[in-house]
Amino acid sequence: MDTLTRRLTRAAVWSGDGVRVREVELPEPGPGELLVRVRLATVCGSDLHTVSGRRPAPSPSILGHEAVGHVVAAGPGAEQEIGDRIVWSVTAACGRCGRCRRGFTAKCEQVRKVGHEAFTGDWPLSGGYAEHILLPAGVTTVVVPDMVPDAVAAPAGCATATVMAVLEAAGDLTGRRVLICGAGMLGVTAAAACAERDARVVISDPHPQRRALAARFGAEPDTGGTIDIALDFSGSSTAVAGALSRLDLGGILVLAGSVTPGPTVALDPESVVRGWLTITGVHNYEPRHLVRAVEFLTRTCRTMPWSDLVAAPVALDAIGTVLEPTPREVLRASVTP
Repeated sequence: MDTLTRRLTRAAVWSGDGVRVREVELPEPGPGELLVRVRLATVCGSDLHTVSGRRPAPSPSILGHEAVGHVVAAGPGAEQEIGDRIVWSVTAACGRCGRCRRGFTAKCEQVRKVGHEAFTGDWPLSGGYAEHILLPAGVTTVVVPDMVPDAVAAPAGCATATVMAVLEAAGDLTGRRVLICGAGMLGVTAAAACAERDARVVISDPHPQRRALAARFGAEPDTGGTIDIALDFSGSSTAVAGALSRLDLGGILVLAGSVTPGPTVALDPESVVRGWLTITGVHNYEPRHLVRAVEFLTRTCRTMPWSDLVAAPVALDAIGTVLEPTPREVLRASVTP
């Protein structure tokens, strides 16, 4: 008898003393909700930071916010149908508060987040490291074309969609000199997206393995010089200061990696004024960016080696083996619940 018939499912529940796979009651989706059978989940760096104690999170909880799966049940008014293979957003927004009305749904005043909620609360099946996940109303979902493999689709819900938001903030990239700081999953994805838009892309990262990987996605090694646009995914204050100092007239610096406290960066207001510089930040993304992420991966899934960025999946019972630091050349571990 399968888990759906038994009304139970299996999930990896993380707490401060480790992760344990346990059986969880399988809910009936309510209005606007979707019950999804998870096919594959990738392991974002933020989950590694949570497990290592570098990032605060509810405990116990089901982690995992990059995943792909099939809809197996849909509540009244749900946007997708049973059988659809989908990816979903990290955030669930109310759509009514002042922030949502201003277009900042990722910063909804009542935001709830996939893979970030307490297991003991009213949304226990909130993470992707489980056989099933319940997606409440307010979570954006996008159908994934058959041609896009699971390992390529899963990062769309965090890494790829965030990159789409960063690129929107950067503006027109055609012919621009673009510096990307950090050759992790977001940096490599940004390199490919910038190259697709005919930018001249260079990338900086202290690890030669990651620089070599980024080269396969259209980025050249950074050798210094003036730039038009800088995209920081490293979160390094040193990298941010260095990028800022290299911006040409009208240059744009987009910060996306500075998501934890760190040293401040000196700013000369006169240089910003006389240089017509723009400095902006991006955290999470909006529904349109998830749509663009899937479109981008669909266009490039046969021309870019996306699958090489994701390690072969482990079973749910072995999830503890991938919730730890990975080799520098492996950008995403993965799980097949």
